[in-house]
Amino acid sequence: MWLRCTSKCVFASLSRSYNNVLSRSFNIAAFMPEAAGFEGVSDRAALQEFSLSNSDHFWAAVARHRLTWISPFHTVQDCDLSRGRIKWFEGGKLNVSVNCLDRHVHTCPEKVALIWERDEPGSEVKVTYRSLLDMTCRLGNLLRRRGVKKGDCVTIYMPPCPLAVASMLACARIGAAHNVVFAGFSAEALAERIRDAQSSTVITVNQGVRGGRVIELKKTVDTAVEGCPSVKQVFVAMRTENPVVMTDRDVSMEEEMKLEDAVCEPAAMDSEDVLFLLYTSGSTGKPKGLVHTQAGYLLYALLTHRYVFSYHDGDVFGCVADIGWITGHSYSVYGPLANGGTTVLFESTPVYPNPGRYWEMVQRLRINQFYGAPTAIRLLLKYGDHWVHKYDCSTLKTLGSVGEPINTEAWEWYHRVVGDGRCPVVDTWWQTETGGICIAPRPSDPDAEIVPGMAMRPFFGMKPVLVDGEGKLLTSNNTSGPLCLAQPWPGMARTIHNNHQRFIETYCQPYPAVYAFVVLKKEVGVPEEDLSQLLKDMVSKSIAKYACPDQIQFVQRLPKTRSGKIMRRVLRKVVEQDLGGLGDLSTLDDPAAVQEIVQGHQDLCSAENKAFTS
Repeated sequence: MWLRCTSKCVFASLSRSYNNVLSRSFNIAAFMPEAAGFEGVSDRAALQEFSLSNSDHFWAAVARHRLTWISPFHTVQDCDLSRGRIKWFEGGKLNVSVNCLDRHVHTCPEKVALIWERDEPGSEVKVTYRSLLDMTCRLGNLLRRRGVKKGDCVTIYMPPCPLAVASMLACARIGAAHNVVFAGFSAEALAERIRDAQSSTVITVNQGVRGGRVIELKKTVDTAVEGCPSVKQVFVAMRTENPVVMTDRDVSMEEEMKLEDAVCEPAAMDSEDVLFLLYTSGSTGKPKGLVHTQAGYLLYALLTHRYVFSYHDGDVFGCVADIGWITGHSYSVYGPLANGGTTVLFESTPVYPNPGRYWEMVQRLRINQFYGAPTAIRLLLKYGDHWVHKYDCSTLKTLGSVGEPINTEAWEWYHRVVGDGRCPVVDTWWQTETGGICIAPRPSDPDAEIVPGMAMRPFFGMKPVLVDGEGKLLTSNNTSGPLCLAQPWPGMARTIHNNHQRFIETYCQPYPAVYAFVVLKKEVGVPEEDLSQLLKDMVSKSIAKYACPDQIQFVQRLPKTRSGKIMRRVLRKVVEQDLGGLGDLSTLDDPAAVQEIVQGHQDLCSAENKAFTS
């Protein structure tokens, strides 16, 4: 994920918005009940400052108020970023599934927890908190009966669906970690992640359905586990009615779940026990399993969900990200469920069966917060306003953007057409390593300025700083440099699975002059419409003095994942002529786009050589 990193946008807008308009009367206790106990805090600006200057007090109060503990913690934090030591809420014990399910079942068992927006419009399935707890407990008992123990890691290869969420929560309930792999990955990519996680258990479905197409997920798993000797069993749920070949290691999940009890004793987990691994390739193409733990991650996910999107009880939250990504983890599953919310699981695509799919869904499900990717917004913009105006989107209160920068044209269309000019657009910046949103236009005063295409304001407890190449702090305006977060926060990743030294070197020690968590070494993110031009500029620099303009032709297709994210590292490797370093391309929606770009670059190089020799 990318951010335009200038001290002007990070710091000046914060000062502008928080200090100029917050002198008016404001009920801080209604906004955040814990703040009633924060001395001297009477408005949001003071609350933000308190979260930094009194970090322990702030996070302790929030953790005690918003999480249900089995045993209380005795130490708020023990962090030394220079050594990669990150510990929060030591001594505390809790169970994440209890926080996401049981406590809400006690108060509102028939409230809808999940709305599964299946591939075919109008075929949605609603799951209450009572039903989701029942599903989770039965699956937890099944996993225990089949030998899954506390500390094991279960790999989940499923599309967004209630059983996928139950699988995540069942792991959390019995103390096993989960490793959700995006169900668009190839067998080779899946196998690599299974091996690194050392999973003996895999959970999948017979087939996936997306955009009107059937996807053979069980066959992909079968191929993957051939190279994974650690795998002893594969649980297979039935997304479609089509039978698949079952081997001795395969278990019919729903049939076995029926035999289990609907009560499953939750494991008492230490705050710093592993909750999940999530693999991200980053810029190297080699997957790294980032580790997130129990209490800190859950607290940060629920708090950012509540305050960035202004989520209130009774709202319907529509995050259309796949559960295989961190956005799906934090804002389709853990954040909304921990808040007792209603969350949408989106199985389809933005243009199936037509470009009105999102907006028809908003009308039918009465969605209040919509959270999607700029690539999808830019795509839908091109189809015209009428696909939005065809449907009633008046229930929308907040629009969110995630995954990459959103250009001004798309932002303004999103705000003006989709949000009818009344919904704030929260352009959120964060990444897998941070666990949750770090910088966004909200929370802030309702009248605070939102600048199109800027994330703008640090969340509570976040202290972004810019550094130069030596790690020295940059404090003046109109300055750019790598972005670091100078203060630890509960939701941050703890390590890279099986490689803590890589974690330290990558995130904690690149700049010796400042001990901070490095989240962005790139200084500027490039919007999609500029990427083709960027590629042209990069390639053309070496041949500009030789080739005539009419000799230069460029491929306009960009390499995108199935979720719409542009794989910028692929473009960089092509220009650097490092085709062996392209890395994992299995998530690309159209792998042929890479070959076209490679061929175009080779043609340009040939043109350069021809022009030079002649």
